Amino acid sequence: MTRSERTATTTAPTLLDRLRGVPVAAVAAPALLLTMLAMVVLPLPPFALDLLFTFNIAVSLMVVLAVVYVMRPLDFSVFPTILLLATLLRLALNVASTRVVLLNGHEGADAAGKVIEAFGAFVVGGHFGVGIAVFLILTIVNFVVITKGAGRVSEVSARFMLDALPGRQMAIDADLNAGTLSREEARARREELREETDFYGAMDGASKFVRGDAVAGILILVVNLIGGLAIGMGSHGLSAGEAAARYTLLTIGDGLVAQIPALLLATAVAILVTRLSRSQAMGASVRGQLLGDPRALMVTGGLLLALGFVPGMPNLVFLLLGGTSLGAAWLIVRRNAAAEATDEAAEADAEPAQNRELSWDDLAPADPLALEIGYRLVSMVDATAGGELMARIRGVRRRLSDELGFLVPPVHVRDNLSMEPTQYRILIGGAVVGHGEVLPDRWLALDPGNVIARVEGQATRDPTFGMPALWIEAEVRAQAQANGYTVVDPATVVATHVSHVVQHHAHEVLGPDETQHLLDVLARSAPKLVEDLVPKTLPLATVTRVLQGLLAERVSLKNLRAIFGAMAERAAAGTTDPPQLMASVRAAIGRQIVQGISGGADELPVLSLAPQLERLLQEGAGSNALEPGLAERLQQAITSHAERQEATSEPTVLLVPPALRATLARFVRAAAPSAHVLAFDEIPDTTRLRLAGTVE
Repeated sequence: MTRSERTATTTAPTLLDRLRGVPVAAVAAPALLLTMLAMVVLPLPPFALDLLFTFNIAVSLMVVLAVVYVMRPLDFSVFPTILLLATLLRLALNVASTRVVLLNGHEGADAAGKVIEAFGAFVVGGHFGVGIAVFLILTIVNFVVITKGAGRVSEVSARFMLDALPGRQMAIDADLNAGTLSREEARARREELREETDFYGAMDGASKFVRGDAVAGILILVVNLIGGLAIGMGSHGLSAGEAAARYTLLTIGDGLVAQIPALLLATAVAILVTRLSRSQAMGASVRGQLLGDPRALMVTGGLLLALGFVPGMPNLVFLLLGGTSLGAAWLIVRRNAAAEATDEAAEADAEPAQNRELSWDDLAPADPLALEIGYRLVSMVDATAGGELMARIRGVRRRLSDELGFLVPPVHVRDNLSMEPTQYRILIGGAVVGHGEVLPDRWLALDPGNVIARVEGQATRDPTFGMPALWIEAEVRAQAQANGYTVVDPATVVATHVSHVVQHHAHEVLGPDETQHLLDVLARSAPKLVEDLVPKTLPLATVTRVLQGLLAERVSLKNLRAIFGAMAERAAAGTTDPPQLMASVRAAIGRQIVQGISGGADELPVLSLAPQLERLLQEGAGSNALEPGLAERLQQAITSHAERQEATSEPTVLLVPPALRATLARFVRAAAPSAHVLAFDEIPDTTRLRLAGTVE
């Protein structure tokens, strides 16, 4: 052996070294499956059967308790796998115990272990007729009632989940586009949707395991009875009575010790598939919905007391339960009254003193952003009651702040009793800029144009974009999504409207304070630029007006260095006029503006002015106004071009000389809000232009 071979031999990892790096979880599943196979092939001693039967019962109890305590079904997504493994374990135990019963059943009742003996002798009283009756009743309950019902619920849930999958994915995309969800939250929603679909599909198949297990239990019982009688009389010389007594009790004990865990698992399946998808403990749901209203307990207690006074009835039992029900109802009434008194005391403490003199502190300034809601929409704001509006608005602020380039101020939400109960209003600086109406107990089904079938609902229009829509009940939400509707909740409707309004009025939201914050942020990386710009060269008010002008034309402020650098350069030449400063800034960040319009495409479709129209507009450029007749014809032409561009899913861009851009931008923004007006000097050299039309 050479030196290199010896080195390779000594440094090669051994099998033991490789096994040390393997996780225990990676070995557990194959080991469990091999153990089950060994139980089927190899004979097991009675003590091992006792241990495994006890372990099977313990596993079933743990699964049932886990299902009861889990917050929602998806939190126990491994349940179908556990159900399959528990079923295989029980079937393997049935095979192993059948071998022991048929081989050693003639030796006595404890031939197959103490557990089977206890279930055969103690549970059914040692009478095989009673044992057969108990086993058949348990099997009927398991197979006909629980398993069949759970299987049907699993099948329907899986079908509705798959039918609603496209609509729910579209709803996630709509929330993402509206800004109510971030990319990470949308990715988490899609992952949760995929897991939920897989879970209910797996539960539909796993319920068949439980049903097959119940059928297998009956067949194994028949095989054990017939085989035990044949072996006992044919091989061991027992009489028919002795063989029936010994083998029947062992068979019944074996069947019960396997049927009871099967019944527990079937119950766990039924509980899990009938749970709602919301995150709430089962005990809290039952307590809040069944015992939340004391009137049900009062009526129940009264009826039981009335039955307790009927002659011939078990009076003591009825009177005892009736009194208990009335006592529980009285305790619930007292608890609710105490909670209401505490709330009223807290409200009284929070109210200001009526006799206090007014001061300047009582004059609150108008909020930069506010949302007023009717009293029926208050529950949408209360997070403790499941309201999601505040979380959606925080998501809108996060997305808009990232897009616009400045921190959007918080939205002050307050109720307004003078409004209609289901109405809301969006205010900027105290002025109403948007309003709408939502139904808090329904869902809004939007018609994107590809609906295959209508659903029942109240006709309305989306308050944000005016699309035709329906207010539908929660029960038909899955059907609406399967029919092609985009279904959103009321909180998303309001948050989307807030996002749309803030986007179109961002220049009104930005004030001197926000501008100063932007300067402070830039000063961390470019302190000399900020120091020379404000207030040495330009006042803060002028810088604010330039930034407001950019936001009015949907230009993001994220490139602060280029924006303030262009202003500083133009101001150093003696220019302090905001429109001229804005023109310099737009030329400096032209690449950003064009990419925001074209989405990064190399080619940009543009509209141009006819030569005569351009010359006419340049002659009157100094007045910053258009002759009324010319303005009307120009508005019609631009609107017509904008409609054709939208029909082809292309942006509407009007390319004009720099001297005309500011005037035409204001005019076009009023005629076609989705159109853009660019100057020649704002187009990067790398962008290819394609003439899409000429404005005559």
